[in-house]
Order: sequence, then C-alpha cells, then structure tokens
Amino acid sequence: MKKLLTLLFAALAASLSAHCQTRIDGIVTDERGPLVGVNVFVVGTIDGAVTDTLGRFFFTTARTGELTLRAVLLGYEEQTLVADAARLRGLQIRLREQAASIDEVVVTASTYSMGKSSQIKTLDALDVVLSGNSCGDLVAALQVLPGTQKVGENGRLYVRGGDSEECQTFINGMHVLVPYGTNAEGQAQRGRFSPFLFKGMSFSLGGYGGEYGQALSAVLPMETTDVAASDKFGVSASLLDWSVGGTKAFRRSSLSFNANYTDLGLHTAIFPDRNDWTRPYRKLSGEAQFKHEWDNGSTLKSYVGYDRTSLGLRTEGRELSLIEHNAYANATLQTQLGRGYRLFAGVANSTVFSDIDDALVRGDHYHNFRNEVHLKAELRKSYSAAFKLSAGVEDYIRNSRTQYDGTGYALNYNLLGGHVDAHVRIVRTLFLNLSVRAEKASYSPTWVLMPRVTLSFVPGKRFQSSVMWGRYSQSPEDDYLARGLGALGQSTADHAILSLQYGTDRTLVRLEAYDKRYRGLPLLRAGVCTPDGYGYSRGVDLFVEDASLIRNLVLTAAYSFNDAQRLYLDYDTPRTPSFASRHNFRVSAKYGLGKVIVGLADSFASGYNSLDANVTWLAHPKVIVYASLSNLLGRTNVYRIDTDGTPVAESRDRFFYIGIFVSLKNSKAYDIANF
Repeated sequence: MKKLLTLLFAALAASLSAHCQTRIDGIVTDERGPLVGVNVFVVGTIDGAVTDTLGRFFFTTARTGELTLRAVLLGYEEQTLVADAARLRGLQIRLREQAASIDEVVVTASTYSMGKSSQIKTLDALDVVLSGNSCGDLVAALQVLPGTQKVGENGRLYVRGGDSEECQTFINGMHVLVPYGTNAEGQAQRGRFSPFLFKGMSFSLGGYGGEYGQALSAVLPMETTDVAASDKFGVSASLLDWSVGGTKAFRRSSLSFNANYTDLGLHTAIFPDRNDWTRPYRKLSGEAQFKHEWDNGSTLKSYVGYDRTSLGLRTEGRELSLIEHNAYANATLQTQLGRGYRLFAGVANSTVFSDIDDALVRGDHYHNFRNEVHLKAELRKSYSAAFKLSAGVEDYIRNSRTQYDGTGYALNYNLLGGHVDAHVRIVRTLFLNLSVRAEKASYSPTWVLMPRVTLSFVPGKRFQSSVMWGRYSQSPEDDYLARGLGALGQSTADHAILSLQYGTDRTLVRLEAYDKRYRGLPLLRAGVCTPDGYGYSRGVDLFVEDASLIRNLVLTAAYSFNDAQRLYLDYDTPRTPSFASRHNFRVSAKYGLGKVIVGLADSFASGYNSLDANVTWLAHPKVIVYASLSNLLGRTNVYRIDTDGTPVAESRDRFFYIGIFVSLKNSKAYDIANF
C-alpha cells in the first residue's frame, strides 16, 4: 500500500510540474538570415537553448511572471527582452553585428603597412631581402609600390610627383635627418637601416594624421623589434658587403649589435661600370640597440648607429673625393599613467658632416655639418570603444654650417609643433579621423595651422573606402634658408585623396586618386630665395596582388599616372620636374618550387625599362642564398635630360648581386635577423 501511494504522489507531482512549465520559442536572425549557435536563456536560471541551423530555439521554464530573456552570440551585440512568460512564444529576435572597437580598425587609405596586417600589403624583413632586385635594401623594396617613382640609381623615395626631401623617415616615432647613404651622382644609393631592425613599417603616401610633421608628401614610420626572447648570432656576405651581428637576451631586456662593411671594389672589378674610380665606394657602419620591458607594461627602446662613407672619382676634369660621417641615436619610453592614459616620450639626435674635394672645380673644398635634436612627448587614451584621443608637442632643434672656398653660412633655428588627433566611430561602419597640427619656425613670425580629416567606410574585413583632405608643411632645405634673407616661411601642400580597397586572404586590389597643391616653395631669383614658388601633382595609383590563380605563384602589378608641374628653385616657368615620371608600371611574379623561389619583374617609367630576375635558395633552415640580376636585356636607361639637352644615363646597364645569410645561433628557421 505504501509503495502504491508513493507512486501515485510521484505521478501527481510530475503532472503538476509539467502543467506549470512555460514554453519559450522563436527564431534568431541577423540582416542576412537565420543565425546558428545563438545562446538564448532566461537570466538568473539555467533554462535556455542554442539555435539550430535554421535559427530556431525552444525550451521550457518553471518560472512565471515577468522574465528577462537574453540572446548571446560572439561577434554580435547582446539582445535582452523583458516580458511576461506567457508572451515569450513565436519570438522574432534580430541581432546586430558588434561594431569593431576604434582600436581594432586599421584604416589603410594611402598607407601600405608592412609586418602588421594581412588585409593590406605585407612585407617583412625577409621579403625585403628577397624582393626583386632590392639586394636587401629597404628603400629599393618600397619602390615597387604604386605612387613611388624610380629616379636613376640614387636610391631615394620619390612619392607622387614630390622631391625625395618631401618623404621623411621616423624610427619609433622619432625623426631621422638623413636616412640615406651618400654616393656620387648617378650611383646606386642604399637606405642606411637594416630591414631586420624593424617589426613593422607603415609607408604613407599622403593623408597621414597630425602626429607627423615636416613632410610635404609622405612619411615612412618604422617600429623596431621588441625585446628578444633568445640569443642570436648571424653573418652574411655578398659581392657588395659583409656583416656580423648578434643579440644577448636577458629576462626582460636584450642588447643587440650589428657591424657591416660595404665595398664596391670587388663588384666593379668583376662587372665594370662607366665611371673612372680612384677609390671605390666604401662604407663602414655599426648599430646597437638596448630594449627593456617592465612588469607594468612600460617599454624603453634605444638605438644608436654610425656610418662612415668614402669614395673617389675622376669626372669632368677633376678628381672628386668624398668622406661623410652620419650618426643617429634615439631613446623612447612608453608607460601607463593610470586611468587609461599612456605617455610616449622620446629624444633623437642626428649628426651628419661631409667633406668633398674637387666638388665643382679642381682644387676646391666643400664642408657641410648638420645636426638635429628631436624632442617629442604625447599622451594617448581610448575613452571608449568608439572614441580615442591623442595630443602631443615636439621640437626640432637644428643647426648647420657650410663652407665652400672661404664662403658659407651658419644656421641655428628650431621648429616647434603640436597636434591633437581624434578617432571617432560614428556608426558601426563609419569612422572619422580628425586632427589639427600647428607649427612655428623660429625664423618666421607666423604659425602654420594644418587641419586634417579622413572619413572611412569599413563595412567588413574585405572592403573599405576613404576620402581625406589635409594640409602639410615643411621647412625649406638649409641651403635655401641661408639664401632667403629671412623671407622664407614654411612650404605647404594640400592633399586630397580618394581611396578604394578590396582584399581577401589571397587577393588585394587598391585604387587611389590624389591631388596635391603646393604653396610657398623656394624660388631662386638673382641668387636670392623667395617663397613665391608653387605647383601641383595629381594622378591615379593602382595596385593588384593575387596568389589565387596558381599554387605557390604570387603576381603583383602596380601602375601610377602622375601629372605634375611646379615653379621653384631656378625654374623660369612652371614645368614638370625631372624626378616626376608621368607613367610608372611594374609587374612581378614570384614562384615557389620546394626550397627554391624564383622571381621575375619588369619595371617601366618614362625613359626607363628594366627586366629583373632573382632566385632564392633556402639551403638550410639557417642558411639562405639569394642572387639577382637587373636589366636582363642590357638596355641603356636614361633617367634625366640636363638643361643643355645631354642625356644622363645610369652608371651601368646591369647589376648582379649574390649573397648568403647564415644564422649561427637561433632556434627559429629562416630567421636571419641579428636583432
């Protein structure tokens, strides 16, 4: 009897329990259709369900009265519904994609970021070494991008119809006064810095924010590597240079060094050029870095580098002899101040002095000394997922001296600047960057105010478009300031840019149109420099990269159209500068076959055409062999016509390079960086 009563009571309880259960059901969608895997539940209980492939869900709950129902899916904003339990039937719940944080969105308009993002053109240190006929030179590797123009062999960056001085280089946010090596006119020049020094590079061809000043056309900000986790030691050798370097890693810091010797004597002896050398081009350089990280996230980075360059050359009835010393050092600190504020502070020093005998005529002597101290401080904070702000001040303290056969000048001046940058997410797909920069040169009584704005539409990871406008300024070169009799101010350029980009994991397409308007350019009249020069540069850049057609094959194509004119320096009338080429086109292919990578590239510009080939052999996880040959067809390229109509050609028709890179103490395969 007891067992029968127990069964009857259990059945009654189950019946009452089932009768008190409330069913909750519905469907969850987004703007594209049903969503699978959405977790729908009653807040404060374990009652809930996950949507199926059709977005449907249902479950029961014993709760009655007013309930709080929540739908959650990663990448979407949470949806909460408060209603009486009896009304939670046949629900139609629509989720919205979660808007990206302002810190997560990378606006790529007019910028090629290297080593940072897969959605934009990427190029790490190994790519630089193995790129085309770059011969391991960072600047030469960048010259394959649209908007850059090759001007002979001088190895400098000319961007969108601008002079090479209009593109400025920054290391860890600090300015480099002279980032290039020096050579005789028409001779190949190289960037001063090893690509292995950097973990990220963002080459901006225009439209950059208020942080960067003193650059009319472009900036090349580069960020050095972080604290090394392990010891390294490596060597490399080629027909041009030999280097050795290494890193000692400590618990939270690392110390690195690198030494390099370049001598073109061997290469010229095997492959003669058109010059009559009395002393081949030689450069001895050294670099050192110290980096330290603290437990609170603060980071100290310091770098020092020195180059000594020399050469001798018989030319135009004289024996030119050049010796140059170039030293650069910087130190930066980034630290948290509390309440989300982050402080950046840095100091940099650039010193360059050169001596040239028989510079213009037999028996003369030219001496030049230039120094710059760059001081910078900046505060940064993200106030929310939709707004971040940065503000900073900086000072460029410069002095230079030039002597030429008893005449010359001495200049001492500074450039004070400040900026405020605001980054705003207006809606989920629309982003606004607003900045204003102000600068004052000590030789001018007026401030230059430079507003800059970028509006970007980023609907997803594949597509984005941007429109931007900004004003940029730069101090004239010291030679022109000395001849300006106090009349010169800062030159300015107004940038207007429209950018469209589409990218997948295997394909990237970018189209940009730009217009630059120059004012206040230095103009030479009767030996005096005035600020009456002006000009424009406008055009279109197209870049395509694809790795989807054939396995292990990467194809790239870059085309630039540029229309530029200016009245400046000794120009009598507005005309196209000699460094501005109207059409520039480069197509390249890189194919990997096992441990061998073969590359072929053709570059075309007005008066210039070069078919180049390169081969890379990954001989061992710690050994890489690289060889390249430029201008396979042996074409004599004319890169400038002198004012008297004389064509000026490159010093040699072909250039051959072969190098071997060896890592002697490193556990990572194909990491040939000493830093």
